[in-house]
Amino acid sequence: MKQTLLNLFVCWLFGIFSLSSFAQTPKEIVGYYPNWQWYDRSGLIDPEAIFYEKYTTINYAFFNPTANGTIVSTDSWADENLLLGPTIWWPVQTHDSTKSLPYLAHQAGVKVLPSIGGWTLSYNFPGIAADPVKRETFVQSCLQLIGFYHFDGVDLDWEYPGYTPNGGTPADKQNFTLLLQDLRAALDDLEIQTGQEYLLTSCFAASQEKMENIDWANVLPLLDMVNLMTYDFHGSWDPESNHHTPLYPPAVVEPDWCFDGAFNLLTETYNVPAEKINLGVSFCGKALVNCTQLYGPHSGYDGSTFWEDEGQPTYFNISKRMGQFTRFWDEQVKCPYLLGNSINTFVTYDDGESVGYKARYVKNKNAKGLIVWEITADYIETSPGSGVIASTPLMDTINAVFDEATHVENPVKTLISILPNPTSGMVKIVANELVTEVSVYSVSGKMLRRIYGNSNFDITGFNCGVYFLEIKTNSSIYHQKLLKE
Repeated sequence: MKQTLLNLFVCWLFGIFSLSSFAQTPKEIVGYYPNWQWYDRSGLIDPEAIFYEKYTTINYAFFNPTANGTIVSTDSWADENLLLGPTIWWPVQTHDSTKSLPYLAHQAGVKVLPSIGGWTLSYNFPGIAADPVKRETFVQSCLQLIGFYHFDGVDLDWEYPGYTPNGGTPADKQNFTLLLQDLRAALDDLEIQTGQEYLLTSCFAASQEKMENIDWANVLPLLDMVNLMTYDFHGSWDPESNHHTPLYPPAVVEPDWCFDGAFNLLTETYNVPAEKINLGVSFCGKALVNCTQLYGPHSGYDGSTFWEDEGQPTYFNISKRMGQFTRFWDEQVKCPYLLGNSINTFVTYDDGESVGYKARYVKNKNAKGLIVWEITADYIETSPGSGVIASTPLMDTINAVFDEATHVENPVKTLISILPNPTSGMVKIVANELVTEVSVYSVSGKMLRRIYGNSNFDITGFNCGVYFLEIKTNSSIYHQKLLKE
């Protein structure tokens, strides 16, 4: 896996250059795999076809939370074949687990989480979260999913707490926290039993209206990753065409309604640490019919030209129809759009250029990484219908940007030492300038502790092994290796 190899390289590098300064830790790439996409293109993107080395985590979407708190499959046939392996019918009915998505992902060092909920399956969350009995049923159902399918935690996709059209109530703000607390406690207990790490992540909306319904101060300690859905900003519901994945504000829109605006809102207004946020990119676009310009009137989604996706086309379906369109680039938002050559259709989407800008934004802002909806949309065939995968251009762009060198030359020579190192407990950071923040990471990249304005801390309770320290001073960021004995 890309991240594992990078961690090994970092260990080697720190052993040689203890005072090297780097601006980044390895980035997360969380790719959603919807179970219904297994059927698309005659089953082209099955678990054996996925390029696991291009992701750090795969979120398998979706499982359905029922009214009483139990969790059920949305497609038992797909789930069995994808998560347990292809069905073997003779001499006894079983599954080839060596061809399952969890097995192949784990072989590559990639984690797999069940994504529970989603836009159409979030109606039962308010009732579950409000009832202690239903919460416990839900938590136990999550543990059963983990045990049965060998998942590595849970991705909670409640869209959205407190949102009235999806059955939300004002009480959701407190109850969402209670649900996460119960789930985090159960996962922590499971970690003690198995010795494995289990992630808890959740998706969040890009609007302030929905961010306001989250008790961020109490939610953040419970989550390993905050997945911000920075796409679907515009669509058929708007009277005029617009970008659905703008990096920066379009000319016709409120200033914060974009990728950059949502990130700034979350970090500055709600104090969510950048290094905990995965920003969202979409490998699917939106096509509007009877539309001849950006910011022009339309008649809704074009389900005729892009019939396979009901007017919200995957990148591979956009790619194979590029001859019908002319591509334009909006420098203000750093996104492309298409206008039909002989058809009156407008398409808003991301391509390699715009995805590259978003990946560099993540690096420049020291965000944790990206979530991708959804990964099968980027698997391009040698020719449409060939059944032979040629490339994943959008994902390749993300990986290339994240792998770019980020070495930073220190404008002032800074001396930093960790005393003692190795250590069995107390740690002291000695520097010739002010240390403002120290973060402790596992070799897998998980942040374990953050210390503000204090160069002394205790790691007595940590397991023996190698850890990495990210040390922030008033002039730069440094990384060093720490050995716990």
